[in-house]
Amino acid sequence: IPQRAFWKRITICENALMTRSELVEQLALRFPALTIADAKAAVDAILDAMTSALSRGGRIEIRGFGSFALNSRSPRSGRNPKTGGAGSGAGEGGAAFQARQGTTFSS
Repeated sequence: IPQRAFWKRITICENALMTRSELVEQLALRFPALTIADAKAAVDAILDAMTSALSRGGRIEIRGFGSFALNSRSPRSGRNPKTGGAGSGAGEGGAAFQARQGTTFSS
């Protein structure tokens, strides 16, 4: 996983996205003792730690919320439609979030 690429947008609910800067703003609004710089440092530290744990092949579980893990797909064979030659695609992977059973996300 490229560092920080996964965390550019954070899904909050089915049709809403929250950017990193919006998350920083919400954190600073919720905790007035935090400055924007402090909130940004906190968000960056948490997301960097999560990214590095996932890049090492780990799994992240946040009790009462859900878990993050890497999913990978094996390489598959295919054909180039232009030349008709056989080829193989690279295996793909990415981070996936699974909500805790019974968790509902609402605005």
